[in-house]
Amino acid sequence: MAASAKTLNHEKPNPTEDWTIVLPRRGKQRRNLLKTRIPQQAHSWVPIDQKVDPDRESKLIQKMVVCMKKLESSEFFCNFIDQIHTPQISDHISRVLGSETKMQMVIYGIGSLELYEPPRVQLGLAILTKKRFSWIGDVEVFDPILSGTETRVLETLGCSVLSVNEQGRRQASKPTLFYMPHCEAELYDNLLHANWRVDLLNRIILFGNSFEGYEQYVSVFKNSAGVSLRKHLLAVRRFTKEFGIKTVSDDYYRALNDMSWHFFSIDPDMELQFGKMMEIVDSCSETA
Repeated sequence: MAASAKTLNHEKPNPTEDWTIVLPRRGKQRRNLLKTRIPQQAHSWVPIDQKVDPDRESKLIQKMVVCMKKLESSEFFCNFIDQIHTPQISDHISRVLGSETKMQMVIYGIGSLELYEPPRVQLGLAILTKKRFSWIGDVEVFDPILSGTETRVLETLGCSVLSVNEQGRRQASKPTLFYMPHCEAELYDNLLHANWRVDLLNRIILFGNSFEGYEQYVSVFKNSAGVSLRKHLLAVRRFTKEFGIKTVSDDYYRALNDMSWHFFSIDPDMELQFGKMMEIVDSCSETA
């Protein structure tokens, strides 16, 4: 996979996009999972709903502005930024950057910005974080359920929308922050699989669901299907430094519950032998 896919251009839409889609719902803002097979290769994509409605666009931009203002003045955001400034986080960021001054941000699986508040909260946090830290460069976004109107709003907010469904298989040929709140485990696993080399993993920062939480789930339930869908995720845990973020009690921030920073610190001279690593994972899950 190339380091960066092309940004959106208008071609004939493909309504048969294969993806694991996560949709928020009301109440506790948990998500229903519409699971479909994830194909092995990326393919071109444009919104099924390509129409750009100026009225919808204006309303969505206003919703995003209100959301970001609320976030920026919140206790949660203050804690979030303070944590990034701590040595335990900032030192890892500096290591990933190396001689580079910026790293790109890739946002996968953000969901429908028009229909649901959690995706707006998640996107708002990403944009505000870029605003605060000069080391974050270009921001690229992809979710197959984005509409033409949502795509236009993302561009107005300074993001690029990919025209290729990478299925999470972006290789980190340069330092990259993957921002993936509440994505499916398979998508994280696709990302790790595509970067299953020491030099690539060491260029990645991943902000998303707690890998420790996934490991505990597999250990408790001993689910062989769960292991197969998370095999790279589980295998990389021994090389992962994970730092959970602190949320507040307000339901508004449940969109960011159980999120963690993940850094992969691996000796450059080490060879990643996946088979042996999975034997260790299988052994641990059997004896837990």
